[in-house]
Amino acid sequence: MGTAARWCLLLCLVLLGAADLAERQWRTVDVVLDCFLVKEDGQRGTFASKENMVKALLVLRQVPVLDDGSLEGLTEFQEDTLAKDDLPVTFEASVKLIQIPQAEALLHADCNGEKVTCELSHYLQTKPKATAETATWFITNVQVSKRGPGISMVLKMLQGAENEAVLHPTLNLPLSPQGTVQTSVEFQVTTQTPSLKGLLGSSAALHCSFSMAPGLDLLSVEWRRQHKGSGQQVYSWAEGQGQARREGATLDAGQLLEAGDASLTLRSLTVNDEGTYICLVTTSMYQAQQIIQVHVQASPKVRLSQASHVLPPTLICQVIGYYPLEMDVMWTREELGGAPVQVSQASFSSLRQSPAGTYSISSSLAAEPGSSGASYTCQVTHISLEEPLEASTWVDPPERTMTFGAFGVLIASSLFLLTLWFLGPQRR
Repeated sequence: MGTAARWCLLLCLVLLGAADLAERQWRTVDVVLDCFLVKEDGQRGTFASKENMVKALLVLRQVPVLDDGSLEGLTEFQEDTLAKDDLPVTFEASVKLIQIPQAEALLHADCNGEKVTCELSHYLQTKPKATAETATWFITNVQVSKRGPGISMVLKMLQGAENEAVLHPTLNLPLSPQGTVQTSVEFQVTTQTPSLKGLLGSSAALHCSFSMAPGLDLLSVEWRRQHKGSGQQVYSWAEGQGQARREGATLDAGQLLEAGDASLTLRSLTVNDEGTYICLVTTSMYQAQQIIQVHVQASPKVRLSQASHVLPPTLICQVIGYYPLEMDVMWTREELGGAPVQVSQASFSSLRQSPAGTYSISSSLAAEPGSSGASYTCQVTHISLEEPLEASTWVDPPERTMTFGAFGVLIASSLFLLTLWFLGPQRR
């Protein structure tokens, strides 16, 4: 079990015995994450192969979180535990200059059954300031599975750390007397929605926020969409001006400047809005980004009808207006007093696609109702549905169908003869 996992286990035990408090209060805690450090310079925002990585710890020092009483008894991270030879290189990161939103999600991730992916790599500035200062920067990408969040942070090695006499034996990084790499977080970009599902025609809010150290200036925000090998700009903001490349895309400039909220709203979703969205925030010194997967869905409608009463009767299940393409149809047959039995040998029509991009298809089945009749059900499963959709119909036995048919012929014949009898005297 990793160090972060052991810390979380302790936290889980505390959570079980914690009492509920009426009000939540802010408290500072150390957030410890198991990470990997890329041994060579990697591309910003990407994950390198495991062959180029070494184990590392990231300790976010004194992060403010809301305490509901579950943090009572949680101790701070102690440097003296690093005396063992098998422990990974440890990065201590001060968060005094910026905010770390969603810190509670990082703190409780293991307890909630979620996995945290953390990668550190050297950061190369694209917009260096005109200064004689020589410094070393790192960027860390943290991703919590399932619901998120995702956080990218730029860490600056504290001034004077390069003059320390002790160097890491393999990474050539200056270490503090406690054996850690001391840094400060100067810039971060966060998303609460790394994966987003939206229904066709609805609005979608793509969350992206940032915070930066004093002295940094916001230069631009750019939203781009990548899908099937092609990319396009969706929205851009620079020098106080915003420009939408996609109709209905909006960004609140007031919230951007006042609260660091670069979230994008897409109105009237279409299937063409599906893809990978990149929120890129550029300051006077740093760039960082977050990636959001947007999945557009449309729920199907199901209609079940009996095409004809010719024996054997044919049932048609129409599945209309769904997206994405993956969908499953299952037929079941149930006699009176019996259990449903899955039926095979259904056939499908050709796939149809509407101008809006949704799909429709029909499934046909030759019914065999037996001597007492049977109920047939068409069940449709699709990713947009919380539960499968079902449509059912009753199919009468052949004898009853034939009796009803003969009775109908008898009635029609009788009406015809009565008509002739009534009209005959009048003609005479």
